[in-house]
This record gives sequence, structure tokens and C-alpha cells, in this order.
Amino acid sequence: MDVRVLRGAALDSALEDVARLRIAVFRSYPYLYDGDLDYETRYLDAYRGNDRAILVGAFDGAQLVGASTGTPLEEHADDFAAAFDGRGLELNQIFYCAESVLLPEYRGQGIGHAFFDARENHARALGRCQSVFCSVMRPDGHSKRPADYIPLDRFWRKRGYAPLPGAVAQFRWKDLDQPGETDHSLQFWIRSLQ
Repeated sequence: MDVRVLRGAALDSALEDVARLRIAVFRSYPYLYDGDLDYETRYLDAYRGNDRAILVGAFDGAQLVGASTGTPLEEHADDFAAAFDGRGLELNQIFYCAESVLLPEYRGQGIGHAFFDARENHARALGRCQSVFCSVMRPDGHSKRPADYIPLDRFWRKRGYAPLPGAVAQFRWKDLDQPGETDHSLQFWIRSLQ
């Protein structure tokens, strides 16, 4: 396994594979996302030529099997600023760890830690004081929740993250069993980078 930060041409050439990974991984619970390659390609285009953003790739030989991204939070202000209203936090001091997607057969090998390490180091290099990410909120009794599902809360807490009380964003996407997009709640988790 090779985990590395992708820049320039390497980043550009990986984006279509990242889009496919997002669609494949986010089909699973708790996301249940019915992804679209055109949307994913447009979404990831924001990483091209953006020196403040990061894309970390996990490779098995030449095959991209996992990816993780992040940007300064203010670049997502339209989507997430409301979740931070009244919290006394400055968006321009926060780094947003966006998705981490990894094919199931590669989990449990330390790649998730490598993804967080790379993004947090990048955030520190940008002078950011905090790091955040958000997790999908689903009810405990959700009909699509697998019997063997284990939330990642323990992993995130070991990394020093904790839920930021009341910081919940709303985001729309199409679930696998829905005819169109619906609202979803996402809980922000935060940690200090100092």
C-alpha cells in the first residue's frame, strides 16, 4: 500500500477515480447515496489548482483504492456556515476534512489514520487552529442499518475529535431507495490542532 498526497497532474488524473470511489463507498450505510458521476466530477473539480486543498490517495499498485480530501472551511461557507453560527469560532481558522473513502477490503490497516495525519498536517501548514469533519446522522433503528454496522465514533475520538454540540448541517442527496433528493443531517466533529 502506498498513501501519498497528490498534486498537479497526479491530482488531476486521479479525480475521475476518486469520483467512482465516492459513488461506490457512499452507497453503503450510513450514506446510502445514489451517486452520479457527472455531479461527482463537478464537485471534485474544485480541487484542481487549489493549493489550499488536499487530496490524499491510497494505492494498491497503480489502483486507487482510497482517497481523502480537505479544504479550508470558508471554501464551504455556503453549505456549512449556518452550522457554526453563534459558536464563537472563526471559519478562517478551521480546516474541513471532507470525505475519506476506502474500499472495504483495505480497512483496518491504518490508512484512515494516514488520511487524517496528512490532512491535519496540511491544515497546520496553512495556520489552521482547528480541524472539523461531519458525519451522517441516521436514527438507530434505520431500516437499512446492517446488523453488523459499527459506527466510527471510537476511531474519531481516538484521533482527538468530539461532536461540536448543536453544529449540525443540512445537505441534500438522493438515497438509494428514494425518487429524488432529500435533506440529511450531518453532525460536525472538531479537534484542536495546537
